[in-house]
Amino acid sequence: MDLLYTAHVPAGPGPFPTILALHGYGASAHDLLGIAPQIRGGELVFLCPQGPLALDVGPGQRGYAWFPIDASGQVSAPALVAARGALEGFLEDAMKIHPIDPDRIVVLGFSQGGVMAYDLALGRPDRFRALVALSSWLPDAVVAGLAADPSRSSLPTLLIHGSRDPMVAIDAARQSKARLESLGVQVAWGEYEMGHEIHPAALRDLIGWLSAGPLA
Repeated sequence: MDLLYTAHVPAGPGPFPTILALHGYGASAHDLLGIAPQIRGGELVFLCPQGPLALDVGPGQRGYAWFPIDASGQVSAPALVAARGALEGFLEDAMKIHPIDPDRIVVLGFSQGGVMAYDLALGRPDRFRALVALSSWLPDAVVAGLAADPSRSSLPTLLIHGSRDPMVAIDAARQSKARLESLGVQVAWGEYEMGHEIHPAALRDLIGWLSAGPLA
């Protein structure tokens, strides 16, 4: 597998419902793994690949990203395509070695990882059971060129965002919701008094939504 990753894999032959969890800019493959045991009692595969772009995030500290971010805030289409290809290859390889149920794969992303989750799921809505975007935004580069696909209307989607997010403004998430709805996606929305983070109340509702619906 070309991407480094961490994983939570339960005992037993499976197949198990699976979450592909994509970290944000400057984080790593370890960032979201702690969520796994809290969902369905840990009876799921939880895959956390690491972005291919290495960053210096502080003295002696490394972080990782899926694509570069510049001052304009725009996402480069070629960089997005490259990251998408890496993740598609990663998922194909993971399905060969982990007990993944191919009909119950949820893609979840935080911040920049949410952009990648949008890109993967909106481009191939038939492949994923659900889409979750946490503290993220839906850029033009993802929407541009999307073909009409009626299966998007059957893609359960949850957006969670903080009203005090200093990194990705709440208005960007509201605009993302509107854009998704224009594409025929039915969106569940969670807005919380929090910053650029996953507050305990947001995590509780995320776990409840996953457990009662896409991963039931």
